[in-house]
Amino acid sequence: MRYKSAIIWLSTIISALCIFFLSFTWKSNQLKEQAIKYATTADGKVDAAKRLRFIDSLWKQPVYIGYTLQEVTQYALQKGLDLEGGLHAVLEVSPVEILRALSGQSNDPNFEKALAEASAAQATSTSSFNELFYDAFARIAPKQTLASVFSNSVNRGKISSTSTDAQVKRVIDAEIDGAVDRVYKIIQARIDKFGVANPNIQRLPGSNRIQVELPGVENPERARKLLSGAAKLEFVECYELNEYGAGLNALGAILEREAKAPAVAAKPAATATPATKDTATNALASQLAGPAKDSAGKAKVDTSGSALTKLFVQMGNGIGVYVKDTARVNALFRRADVKAFFPANLKFAWAAKGVPATNGDEILSLEALKQLEGQKAPLEGDVITDAAQDFDQTGRAEVTMSMNGTGARIWKNLTGANIGRRIAIVLDGYVYSAPVINGEIPGGRSSISGSFTVEEAKDLANVLKAGKLPAPTRIVEDAFVGPSLGAEAIDQGYMSMLLGLVLVIVFMVGYYGNPGWMANLALFFNVFFIAGVLVQIQAALTLPGIAGIVLTLGMAVDANVLINERIREELHKGKGLLEAINVGYEKALSAILDGNITTILIGVILIIFGSGSVKGFGVTLCIGLVTSVFTAVYISHLLVDWMAKRAIKAGKEKEMTFETFISRDLFKGMNFDFIGKRKYSYWFSWGLIAAGAIVVFMQGGFNLGVDFKGGRSYVVEFNQAVPTDKVKEALADDFGGKGVEVKTFNGPTKLKVTTSYLVEDESITANNTVRTALETGLKDFAASAPKVVSESKVGATVADDILMQSFVSIFYALIAIFIYILIRFRKWQYSLGGIVALLHDTLVVLGMVGIVRLFGFELEIDQVFIAAVLTVIGYSINDTVVVFDRIREEIGVNPDLGNKALMIKTINESINHTMSRTVMTATTVFLVVTVLLIFGGDVLRGFSFAMFIGVVFGAYSSIFVAAPIVIDLGTSSKPKK
Repeated sequence: MRYKSAIIWLSTIISALCIFFLSFTWKSNQLKEQAIKYATTADGKVDAAKRLRFIDSLWKQPVYIGYTLQEVTQYALQKGLDLEGGLHAVLEVSPVEILRALSGQSNDPNFEKALAEASAAQATSTSSFNELFYDAFARIAPKQTLASVFSNSVNRGKISSTSTDAQVKRVIDAEIDGAVDRVYKIIQARIDKFGVANPNIQRLPGSNRIQVELPGVENPERARKLLSGAAKLEFVECYELNEYGAGLNALGAILEREAKAPAVAAKPAATATPATKDTATNALASQLAGPAKDSAGKAKVDTSGSALTKLFVQMGNGIGVYVKDTARVNALFRRADVKAFFPANLKFAWAAKGVPATNGDEILSLEALKQLEGQKAPLEGDVITDAAQDFDQTGRAEVTMSMNGTGARIWKNLTGANIGRRIAIVLDGYVYSAPVINGEIPGGRSSISGSFTVEEAKDLANVLKAGKLPAPTRIVEDAFVGPSLGAEAIDQGYMSMLLGLVLVIVFMVGYYGNPGWMANLALFFNVFFIAGVLVQIQAALTLPGIAGIVLTLGMAVDANVLINERIREELHKGKGLLEAINVGYEKALSAILDGNITTILIGVILIIFGSGSVKGFGVTLCIGLVTSVFTAVYISHLLVDWMAKRAIKAGKEKEMTFETFISRDLFKGMNFDFIGKRKYSYWFSWGLIAAGAIVVFMQGGFNLGVDFKGGRSYVVEFNQAVPTDKVKEALADDFGGKGVEVKTFNGPTKLKVTTSYLVEDESITANNTVRTALETGLKDFAASAPKVVSESKVGATVADDILMQSFVSIFYALIAIFIYILIRFRKWQYSLGGIVALLHDTLVVLGMVGIVRLFGFELEIDQVFIAAVLTVIGYSINDTVVVFDRIREEIGVNPDLGNKALMIKTINESINHTMSRTVMTATTVFLVVTVLLIFGGDVLRGFSFAMFIGVVFGAYSSIFVAAPIVIDLGTSSKPKK
């Protein structure tokens, strides 16, 4: 075997990396168990606040070979929301409202008509909203310029009455994109403060949408309000440290008392010894000191001194707290006896960003604001007209901002009254900056300078612009999975994976004997590498992702089957054991690469066009295919070589035959005229497709899932079985007579309720209305204790987009495969034959959905089902390519083939020679897909069924459709030598 040493070293390095990264998962799980144990009360319940305090106390501390808990959690294997539980949401920034604001709330009838037309066109177009608006406006008012609508005080200095349409478009495009970016940053900041481990937030390319995933969230309503609430920007006066130092001194006395006698309750505030402002400030200064800095500029940790100095540090004219102590400080300032030490209108607010400390923790400054709870700030963000990052005369980064006339007047008075003091810039309750006012600022134009980096200045400018234009967000798609349903999904996924692995192991040993154990060992390496790579690229493992691993187990065997069948052929030709092994691996490589590359193309398309769990499936599929090629072609070669050399050394070379009594005579001497029977197969295929199409048409079309037709879906758990028809009848009136579907989900005690009630209304109010209607309708079944364990919503517009993306992804998959086969086989007839076979398989799968529906087997067509169809395409072309590869090989060794009769004979021989491989691969994949169908649960039911049918007809079409079409399209021309 060539490059043996290099392969051993590479395998060792990859294995070491996988072990290293997977160890973070082990440590993360260990610490999670410790947190739960720490927070478990005497009655067995878990105190969520106590668990969070445990995690916060270690979040920035080294817990594993120098890595902090934050880093350990980040590097651990992440589970998707369908396994972990939590909230998935897609938010859309409304471009309509942005355009209205930019127009100064114009009432121009042409402007209103263009907005209405663009909104209607967006449902069926892939173009951006602003492009649709420009086209509609030009069509409605061909002689009117955009400047006539957008030249106003809002856009002063950017758009004038003489601006061309191109100039106006540039401004509008920049403002819409900037608004989406600002909303993204605001939501990102909110999520960072929400306390969710490993949240995922990303802008969806080519749209005004933002996708958010919050694993582990148990209160979806609070999370939805957090995501969709309007940004609140405020300018608030600050108290200086010497003005509330007496209160801190009194707090210090309490902390000292409680440190000495923690069981004794704190004395009421009235017993605290009052102090004058000056004496309080001096006493405080003797305790608090600004954090010392090390050579790297990080704050040094002071563990000596009083209870006050261990909890607070002085930061300029304010105080700071270590992040690990923030929960304790919050609890302190909520206490009535502590509140009494400070002015009634003093409200503490945390800084948005912290200062790193030498112990790995951070220090957050705590600003004292002059604002009563619930009181409106003297100036809010709606007065901001523009903000930008700039540079002052010394070249330092600064932020400039402009205000409208109302804001300028208030700002002049506010700055005039606070010269030498600070005014905090507060967004959503967090302080982003608190600059000192150097003088009264008239005119509304100000500059904020300090020790900003350019990036920090840009961030602050974005914060200030958050109040410039209304950019309301609406949740157009969301799904909440409860922790119990997630745990059930994990059990189903792992059970499927384990049973699939066992079946493949038994099959390989039963068919190939001892060499089958080497293939199984390579399979274990494959699963190990998949898990290690998933951790290294920080990809989330989803339930469809587990299905992808199970499917990869079956498809990985395909490479081993190809290799072993080739080795058997060479042994039957009389070659020696080692020579047969080397030739077998060499000849199988081309077919293995072609088959896996075509399937990887499908995985890439799923990653690009899929979302959520479908994207996770695509990632897992691609990783699995790459690792399966490496393990089957190289690692198994090492293992088989090792076994062969041992057998030769022991004089047992003849006993290593790559077959058992089961496989010895199976398919031996097979010589069936497949091409001659092609007309019968054509009639059968198109007859089955026609029957399926007629059945689906008579049924009124497919049963589309929520993600294709829009609506809301709930999974309701009962403590006993409840009739679906009774539940449907009870809910019909509560859902306003709108469509409602009820069916069992993962067993008789769970029901999935889907409704189109208020599908067009995507507000939180509508969510609550539908949820209330559901709960009202379920009151008739109170004795069965109904509980909503999962809910999802997809807006009508998003459903249209998802449906369009599904068609586009299938189209691109077929184009990519056509091009690849054309490049590899140099004849368009091969490409077209392959594509016709794939269309055949797709239509058969879709038709069978309608046919099995006649027998009560109901399936939804959703994103996961489309992912299965694409996987069927990838699997089917894998089979077809192996047949094509053998045809190409036979033609290459027989250059005299020049007539159709000999061409038919060659193709027949190629199919017969590859029959054992086709049947064996189909059998292994069929076994694991059957496991998924039985044990994968209702979430994967559609996926498993599509694969179940696709595996059977994929193997059939490779033999009876693809190869015969190559003949009928005229590939009988004499091949080149």
